[in-house]
Amino acid sequence: MAERKTITLPLTEETIEGLRIGDHVEFRGVIYTARDAAHKRLVAMADAGEALPLDLRGQVLYYVGPTPARPGEVIGAAGPTTAMRLDPYTPRMLELGGKGMIGKGGRGPAVREAIRASHAVYCIAVGGTGALLNRHITSVEVVAFEDLGTEAIRRLEVDRFPAIVVNDAHGGDLLEAGKAEYRTSTRPVPTASGTGGG
Repeated sequence: MAERKTITLPLTEETIEGLRIGDHVEFRGVIYTARDAAHKRLVAMADAGEALPLDLRGQVLYYVGPTPARPGEVIGAAGPTTAMRLDPYTPRMLELGGKGMIGKGGRGPAVREAIRASHAVYCIAVGGTGALLNRHITSVEVVAFEDLGTEAIRRLEVDRFPAIVVNDAHGGDLLEAGKAEYRTSTRPVPTASGTGGG
């Protein structure tokens, strides 16, 4: 049965070991924003042997490009980006020490295997709730690639940031498990029926 767990960041091996698909988690601490352009630049820097602008070890990357903050707010809408767009870069990011990701939708087979092999975790934040998720973000600071605008890497302080574990370090996949359960369910097949009395 899925549990609700409070996770203090950065992620530890012990914490990751205890997470299972379907767990509802609430993150506390620091997560970093990173989308396509930032991933591409980080991987290129690493492949060139250059020092990265942040230490990825144990960190959670949130696939988001937040909108500008309105007066009195810390950040604008901060809903998740479709994670599969980051699949080409994810195995390398995990090699560099990343341990957690938050996005929207499922991951491809190669990424699912990389998550298992790297003992990492992928979670989803519910799409379309960006204006609600920002309530769990208490501070924002651009830490790298400011020239990328909304895709710059930002350091977010979060409190009870909600997500659901979709891929765990044990090879589990919540979305695939859901599809399998649906295929094997014994629901009765609807049949056409007349409208007359009998």
